[in-house]
Amino acid sequence: MKQIKELTRAEEQIMQVLWQLEKAFVKEVIDELPLPKPAYNTVSTFIRILETKGFIGHNSFGKSHQYYPLVSKEEYQNFSADKLLNGYFDNSVERMFSFFVEKEKIDLKEADEIIKMIEKLKNK
Repeated sequence: MKQIKELTRAEEQIMQVLWQLEKAFVKEVIDELPLPKPAYNTVSTFIRILETKGFIGHNSFGKSHQYYPLVSKEEYQNFSADKLLNGYFDNSVERMFSFFVEKEKIDLKEADEIIKMIEKLKNK
């Protein structure tokens, strides 16, 4: 498995667009970003950083570059979930689950559905 690095908020926002579009030129990425739109050079700089970090690749069309993800959204989700679980909950799903319940981020109906999913996974 490739070594994944943590993204900044701005880098993650650009990756969300690239995961959605699958491939895009800088202008197309900017078109998908929320207002106020960042400058072309700003987005271009972040894209180069993402390429250096190994998150995206590109195809050249003359002087233009079309970018595409090298790291899937699922790979980054797994990395982020592991980081959250290990960094804040001592690798305990139970602690993480109770944290979200206590903070009312999960209601009782959702908790019940999660428990049913866990039971289904156990029985496989």
